[in-house]
Amino acid sequence: MKPGIISDIIIDDGFKNLLPALDNHTRASLEESLLIHGCENPLFLWQGILIDGYNRFEIIKKHNLPFNVVSKAFDSREEVIVWIVTTQVGRRNLTAIQLNYFRGLHYNTEKIIVTNESGINQHSEDERQNVVQPPRQSTARRLAEIYNVNPRTIDRDAQLANAIDAIGTKSPDVKRRILSGEVEVTRTQLREMAAGAEDYIAELVTSIENDTFAGRNPRPAQTETSKPPIEPIPDALQPLEKMFGQITEDFSSALRNLTTNEDVDAVRSALRTYIERLEALYSNL
Repeated sequence: MKPGIISDIIIDDGFKNLLPALDNHTRASLEESLLIHGCENPLFLWQGILIDGYNRFEIIKKHNLPFNVVSKAFDSREEVIVWIVTTQVGRRNLTAIQLNYFRGLHYNTEKIIVTNESGINQHSEDERQNVVQPPRQSTARRLAEIYNVNPRTIDRDAQLANAIDAIGTKSPDVKRRILSGEVEVTRTQLREMAAGAEDYIAELVTSIENDTFAGRNPRPAQTETSKPPIEPIPDALQPLEKMFGQITEDFSSALRNLTTNEDVDAVRSALRTYIERLEALYSNL
């Protein structure tokens, strides 16, 4: 760690745009803290490029505050991105869509670094060629264990990240607004967009920039004739049905008591995790 010089810091928009923007209240609190206590945490650099601490750096420049820097060694931009992602996720202050995006970005970036599903590349190949190596997991399964989700969730997050990055190439500001929650685009819409035409993405960006985006698409009403038939529950499973019904009621009651307007995103993220566990159970039957 060494003292930093403002003029020596290189700003890379590609890295900067990965980091969630602060809301006005959080930014004001950070500015007040830096003015009172100084910049206690160092800024992190890679080859002179700022890779962590963009919000602090803007305040440092504004008030010409002293700061320290730590240089990190990476072999590629992709390795830097993985480091940024894991650092952000580790701070546990992400919204649900930010978490989805970072998990998907991590997967997409790892797929670039890892040149094949065996996981062998210039960064991981063992120099001892004659040593028998244990079989490696797929990228999706390995990251699923790291993030404690289902591998299918990692695949879905990768599609979402592709769509958000495609939006970002046309308008970094729209990407920022989506990730900050200023504009609510559903995860389903984003995943569908990843496989859609480029014109569709351009149309969405334009509508958001012009403030004409309608937001969530209403789910079509289901008529009596369109409802799927309800299969009768076998007698042998009636105790399980009763147990699941009671668990659902208890969970719903606890959720109403615990949920506030401030933690809706966290609750949704938790619910999604529970749903994924049920999906994993279903797929293993």
